[in-house]
Amino acid sequence: MKIKSLYFILLSLLVSVNSISQNNERKFKIHTLAFYNLENLFDTINDTNKNDEASPIMEIKYNRGKIYKKKISNMARVISEIGYDVTNRPPTIIGICEVENRKVVEDLIANEKLSNHNYGIVHYDSPDRRGIDVGLLYNKDIFEIINSNSHELYITYNNTNDRSYTRDQLVVSGKLDGELIHLIVNHWPSRGADETKRIAAAEVNNSIIDSLREIYKNPKIITMGDFNDDPFDKSIKKILGAKKEINDVGKNDLYNPFEKILVEQGIGTNAYRDKWQLFDQIILSKEFLKKDYSDYQLYKAGVFNKSYLINNKGKFKGYPYRSFSYGTFTGGYSDHLPPYIFLLKEIR
Repeated sequence: MKIKSLYFILLSLLVSVNSISQNNERKFKIHTLAFYNLENLFDTINDTNKNDEASPIMEIKYNRGKIYKKKISNMARVISEIGYDVTNRPPTIIGICEVENRKVVEDLIANEKLSNHNYGIVHYDSPDRRGIDVGLLYNKDIFEIINSNSHELYITYNNTNDRSYTRDQLVVSGKLDGELIHLIVNHWPSRGADETKRIAAAEVNNSIIDSLREIYKNPKIITMGDFNDDPFDKSIKKILGAKKEINDVGKNDLYNPFEKILVEQGIGTNAYRDKWQLFDQIILSKEFLKKDYSDYQLYKAGVFNKSYLINNKGKFKGYPYRSFSYGTFTGGYSDHLPPYIFLLKEIR
């Protein structure tokens, strides 16, 4: 679904609400929350403590500095435009993955396309072998950080102490315009890994969610990320228990609006062998589904898929226009498209 059509849907909602009473016009606040896999946003400096020399930009011999600046600019452009047609600003909150370190994220928000939006950063170094991290950007004027921490994910082998570490799961609690919400940012093991690793990641997610529910009464929880599984795969559907239909969501269940987007609309965030997949998702707890908009509630979900993000020629025509391919910089953006949601609240 295009952003512009969402804008008209939002307008029709506001018009219909305003027409309830001529003397009691209702007004709303709206925020965009998004997630974006930045496809190997690595710097050009070799970190001897990581295997970052295997990153695509390090495999390029010439003009790395120029390529890095263009990559940063491309990522900033996309982020700056997600939801802008509706909210007139970039996302209030955006989870990110495939970043090497905090410095590249600082360079990202310092870009001219984002520098005027007062973004803060939540980031922890991950024990991932290549040094691939997740992070969170947030508008400091709207979202106040209360707490953050990082949860390790490791796999043990054959009941031994041997461990394989992958990306951490980032947990951030904060107040969105004064309202407490909890966010989990994920980048689960790749499809090249055994499914049991993604199931283990889902179990870590469940333990985090259970802990939040023990600490807070009826917490509003969002888990987002590149899960490397589709909405109907076991890790999401069975382990997390994310539901496709709002009416099926019980008290402690999660709702995944992106299952319908993939299954019924055929829209994905990444492609493989001429087939769309939707590995990048934003999944919400029941507390976001009331629809009375007395507090921040889910309004709409979508995939940001403007035409410039799609390759228009060659072998991968119709695929996301990625940055790196066959050891070269293409001038593109990412091999993933960003999912987003709108949260809506009535001003009373």
